[in-house]
Amino acid sequence: MKELISIVDKKLDEYLQIVYPEDIFKAMKYTLMLPGKRLRPVMCLETARLLGCDIEKVMPSACALEMLHVQSLIHDDLPCMDNDDFRRGKPSNHKVFGEANAVLAGDALLTFAPQLIIEKSKGLLSDSQILRIIHEYTKFAGAYGLIAGQVVDIESEGGKLVKSPEETLDFIHLNKTAVLFRLAVRIGVICANGDEKVFDEFDEFATKFGLAFQIYDDIMDEISTFEELGKSIGKDEASGKLTYVSLYGLDEAKCKFKALIDECYGIIEKYNSKIFREILDKLKNRIFG
Repeated sequence: MKELISIVDKKLDEYLQIVYPEDIFKAMKYTLMLPGKRLRPVMCLETARLLGCDIEKVMPSACALEMLHVQSLIHDDLPCMDNDDFRRGKPSNHKVFGEANAVLAGDALLTFAPQLIIEKSKGLLSDSQILRIIHEYTKFAGAYGLIAGQVVDIESEGGKLVKSPEETLDFIHLNKTAVLFRLAVRIGVICANGDEKVFDEFDEFATKFGLAFQIYDDIMDEISTFEELGKSIGKDEASGKLTYVSLYGLDEAKCKFKALIDECYGIIEKYNSKIFREILDKLKNRIFG
């Protein structure tokens, strides 16, 4: 996994050059290159590899996926959103470059990512594969995915619930978190020309993993430290945010997290992936030791 992260970091640095006007590219690159787990591009690359695809063919899409994720982090930290001053242990983008440039840096990453897929995937993937990936990207990044989850997350802070708390929480988790993990494995399957059965199998894995990951994040906000997570702790409770812990309690959240992680092990077991197992093990060990 460390090797894949290193490759992704190198490619991200290569793909995003700082040119005029330098301020916007510096802002884009600042958050993008902060040390991170790179879970989404790693899962994208590993899915394709397990299905017999050369990871070089997937690299532009995997890096674009990380750019989309980072865009969501930059915007999520803004004062009008979660208002967080730190990300990955460093000052948030808007604290370094100002709110205006942070908004524009997020917008720029959001649009640069599909440009990267199109330009860098030529000769590596077929036109139909590229078109399908772009469709998946725009669908999951927009108002039917990531943005929808963010909107409902914001609304839930003020108690403005159209659906029940349980349905609202599931909607937030599925759309704000799980969609990018789903997008990661779906792109991997597309690049490998996997059939519909494989497509559905990996999608189920990523959906359950995404839900588990958000519950993990909710739990860590309660029990972790700033040094461990690199961001402010206890903000969810302070802002009255709807989380798995606030709705069900810490013990029930841990039980649900474990059940989902165990299901993930079961789905992916036949592929004998050390990387997927490493990812699952790390999350489980952080909660249960």
